[in-house]
Amino acid sequence: MNFIDELTWRGMLHSATPGAEEQLKKEMTSAYLGIDPTADSLHIGHLVGVMMLRHLQRSGHRPIALVGGATGMIGDPSMKSQERKLIDEETLRHNQEAIKRQLAKFLDFDSDAPNAAILVNNYDWMKQFSFLEFIRDIGKHITVNYMMAKDSVKKRLSGESREGMSFTEFSYQLLQGYDFLHLYRTQGCRLQLGGSDQWGNMTTGTELIRRVAGADDAHAITCPLITKADGGKFGKTESGNIWLDPRYTSPYKFYQFWLNVTDADAEKYIKIFTELSREEIEALIAEQAEDPSKRPLQRRLAKEITTMVHSAEDYEAAVEASQILFSNHANETLRRIDEDTLLAVFEGVPQFEISRADLDGSVSIADLLTDRAAVFPSKGELRKLAQQGGFSINKEKVTDVYAPATADLLLQDKYILIQKGKKNYFLLKVA
Repeated sequence: MNFIDELTWRGMLHSATPGAEEQLKKEMTSAYLGIDPTADSLHIGHLVGVMMLRHLQRSGHRPIALVGGATGMIGDPSMKSQERKLIDEETLRHNQEAIKRQLAKFLDFDSDAPNAAILVNNYDWMKQFSFLEFIRDIGKHITVNYMMAKDSVKKRLSGESREGMSFTEFSYQLLQGYDFLHLYRTQGCRLQLGGSDQWGNMTTGTELIRRVAGADDAHAITCPLITKADGGKFGKTESGNIWLDPRYTSPYKFYQFWLNVTDADAEKYIKIFTELSREEIEALIAEQAEDPSKRPLQRRLAKEITTMVHSAEDYEAAVEASQILFSNHANETLRRIDEDTLLAVFEGVPQFEISRADLDGSVSIADLLTDRAAVFPSKGELRKLAQQGGFSINKEKVTDVYAPATADLLLQDKYILIQKGKKNYFLLKVA
């Protein structure tokens, strides 16, 4: 597989230094991508770069995932209007291990193949570097004029930010440039990958290698920054980032994000975030054009990426949970899904608190839903709806509203789902 060709047809190639393709054709090439370790999970904004590494490895080259422990303590000024908070070493190490576990789902770290991936942390080679050594041995090779010409610096100094730029941030591109030089020397790394916003920092690395090592075989390849069809920021929702860790974004919510992207975005994302072949994707695009209502692109995209990030079991559970709202026979599914998924499916529905004592059998369903929780304004309205077949508890129709309310009704030993008509849901929660 030709790495450049693969990136090109997938819409993942933005720019490359002259000679990059020739380097990849010449030999198995080691290439690195930097990852910011400011959280103990990646989010889907990281996935474009991770997929670049995955395609690189599939093409026979060696991926190096660089956790930016040292640079993460400073914060990259690119695309930022103010400085970020610094993190300590203990947090950094925790985040590094968590990120490696996630990357292992995308990259082969453990085989004895010559292109097995490795993970490095630039804190390991920067922590012993004294300030005087750094400015003497590295800083002298790059002029202030060269650094000032970078877009990330110019934007911060042009008045777009009232705070200006600290020397700490100004030095960021030099530190990132040194990462490339260090990996060039120690790992034979000849290529850096990243987003198009990193171009300035990346070319500082190639320039540093040229000036210090006298070599012109270091290269950079960038992918475009991913946006939504409406111009909005990719991966951002009202509730924040879409994380890869299920503690922060449940597999159900993760699946739903991809399932609900627009047709235009689905056509773009399925090329970037899956390994499906060109022929498979073109067939799906044709199928979508024939009957958009079936949404084959979104369904396949959601399946591929949820399975890759989580598991086939999590994908199946997410699909099953997605059917709850549309099925009249979902009681078994409701009792099987976990609490996070239950709350995600019914996010935003009105909730009422009840006492566990209300479920000892001495209170009727009618009393529970009128006196203990005001789901219905009157028992008469509840009785009438039940007679018409429009009242359900946990997706099972109930006709006898004077039956006792017991703890057997509880989901996850905590919730009861009430449905009025087709679309009105309420959650009772044991306080």
